[in-house]
Amino acid sequence: MKKFPSTLTFLIIVLAIYWSFRSSMPSYEPDGAIEATSFSTDRALQHVSEIAKKPHAVGFPAHEAVRSYIVSELDKMGLEASLQEGYTAGDWGNLSKATNILARIKGSSSGMALMLLSHYDSNPHSALGASDAGSGVATILEGVRAFLAENKTPKNDIIILISDSEELGLNGADLFVNQHPWAQEVGLVLNFEARGSGGPSYMLIETNRGNANLIREFTAADTHFPVANSLAYSIYKMLPNDTDLTVFREDLDIEGFNFAFIDDHFDYHTVRDNYERLDRKTLAHQGSYLMPLLHHFSKTDLGNLKSLNDMVYFNMPFFRLVSYPFDWIWIMWALALLLTGLLLFHGFRKKSLELRQILNGSLPMFIALGINGLIGYYGYQLLQWIYPAYRDMLHGFTYNGYTYILAFILISTSVCFWIYHKFKSISASNLLIAPLLFWLALCYGVACYLPGASFFIIPVYALLASLLVLINQKEPSAYLLAFLTLPALWLCAPFIKMFPVGLGLKMMVASTLLTTLTFILLLPLFAFYKRKDHWATFCFVVFLGSMVFAHFQAGFTPDRPKPSSLLYVLDTDHNTAQWATYDQVLIDWNDQFLGKDKRVPVQPSEHRLSSKYSSGFSFVSNAPLKPINPTLVETKTDTVIGDLRWIELNIAPQRKVSRLELFTNDVPISSALVNEVPLSAYYLENRKGGRLVTHYISNNEPTHLKLNFPKDSVFELTLYEASNDLLENPQFTVPARPENSIPMPFVLNDAILLIKTLKFE
Repeated sequence: MKKFPSTLTFLIIVLAIYWSFRSSMPSYEPDGAIEATSFSTDRALQHVSEIAKKPHAVGFPAHEAVRSYIVSELDKMGLEASLQEGYTAGDWGNLSKATNILARIKGSSSGMALMLLSHYDSNPHSALGASDAGSGVATILEGVRAFLAENKTPKNDIIILISDSEELGLNGADLFVNQHPWAQEVGLVLNFEARGSGGPSYMLIETNRGNANLIREFTAADTHFPVANSLAYSIYKMLPNDTDLTVFREDLDIEGFNFAFIDDHFDYHTVRDNYERLDRKTLAHQGSYLMPLLHHFSKTDLGNLKSLNDMVYFNMPFFRLVSYPFDWIWIMWALALLLTGLLLFHGFRKKSLELRQILNGSLPMFIALGINGLIGYYGYQLLQWIYPAYRDMLHGFTYNGYTYILAFILISTSVCFWIYHKFKSISASNLLIAPLLFWLALCYGVACYLPGASFFIIPVYALLASLLVLINQKEPSAYLLAFLTLPALWLCAPFIKMFPVGLGLKMMVASTLLTTLTFILLLPLFAFYKRKDHWATFCFVVFLGSMVFAHFQAGFTPDRPKPSSLLYVLDTDHNTAQWATYDQVLIDWNDQFLGKDKRVPVQPSEHRLSSKYSSGFSFVSNAPLKPINPTLVETKTDTVIGDLRWIELNIAPQRKVSRLELFTNDVPISSALVNEVPLSAYYLENRKGGRLVTHYISNNEPTHLKLNFPKDSVFELTLYEASNDLLENPQFTVPARPENSIPMPFVLNDAILLIKTLKFE
């Protein structure tokens, strides 16, 4: 056989992978002088700059300033902005006073309205909210400005909702959906969100029924850089992550599209979510969605979007968004099975296939899957053991996470090359049969249990084409075989990166296994590489280089700051005080307070402060008592009616506080109202850890509680009252964090926490 161009075809593979990522997003160039009717990323960035100057969570001083800025920008466009204010607790038991911002562009018809949605509150307490969701607000403001500059009247009304309290439990969306008259007029929602500070923006559909009509209309809108697939939403629905759009779908059966980016996940909900770190290409990508969709859906019949049918869909370079009905799933699988049978018959007949070699050829696939599965499963656990401070990055994604992804891809590829080198005596056609049958089995499984992933049958057809070539040609064209690898590369490569980025490095096993599964799809090409051992060595050497590079990036610097936490906890019931932290590895800044006497706390699970990942204190130590003004609790009513005892309390802070969390013992509660907002019976029956409600306080307003419980019960109510002013409070001398550290997200931090228990016997 003539010399096979292994180096050149390998470069083709690398370029194809690069293009699968490069083609998914627009480029960015300064465009502030672009015509007024076009979306300008630079003009949108000006909004981000104003919104992300300071943390602006509910109750924070900058929260009102951001709201005023958005209202003024809407006024400049000639839109009449209105505010909707009210208490709501949503479905999470998080009470807050939300203030939504609303505006409306009147259309020429009386049909359903199109809604543009994002939220303006940042996450407590240090997040600047440039990406989450200042980028969404800026996208809408700039998109609406460009749309209005065309001076054309849309067919449909366009409602702009910049919601509040999204970070606390989707409260602003809940307030609008259940209390605003416009909610009944909404036919479709376009929601702009973020869970990082860069990368492509993924389109995720929210629907209670089929997605067929939504996909058809989205395709008709002709967005230039769609990044979407039906598997991503299947995974999204399994995760404990909701957006404002979820409230519209669940409460009013209103459908819509989410557009959210997740790269640089380590910035999410931190002070690093700032103007400088927001990827300009990502913001341009959000605009590339909004403008064509705004033009399309402003004149589309929004009352005709529901469907009982689903579509499989995925994006691919050059083809943009590809879709086909679920009805095709089993037809395509059965056709692939039929073609496999015919090719097997043809191969045995031509004596290109041999049963013994096929059986032996299945061994390297299973060995590679087993080894790489173990590497992926235990790899990040090993890294956390070597670098214990990684455990303090609660996102689960480290600053050098992309290097680790590359390293694990390389070691997985090295293992595959090395193992298949040991089986080099088996012909390429015989090596292909086991991967073909294995992928057919996988596609059968996803067709049964995860039909949104059924597009993985596409590279199976490419593998069948490669098998046909190998059966009929002893010296096939290397470039034809390389061309037939493109479906596998373009479909699989984004997922290899997306799983650990979106779900954390603990999901590296998904990357190593998918790398292996992709490798066996590329066997028609790799089988002809004469020195697979050399390629294994090359990949292993680059893997070692990547790990060395990651090691030198493992420390914490001002550019890669370590999350840290510190709280002062005053227990008024026992007249004791403690320093507390969530850090697994302390830095000098908080270690000076916890000292050598730090200990692992005995913390009852039922009184664990609520946080995204149910984190508990890692260390505590004794602290001096400080005269913190205690919470004032006034009993307004305490009476027995029938078998129930009814109490009414007014809980008023005597200092500037931001959060009040209430816990109870295990006494069943029949009903509860907090600031006249009822907690649902379902929530009361299923609440966990004894938590009754968390009130995120605005303007130091009191918490008014009404509830009832069995009259013969001994009822305990424990109050956790927190203020995020530990570093500014004159009673303490806590210095500012060093430059190589930032406040830890997702937990109560930099706080003075006061605990008080009330007992009703």
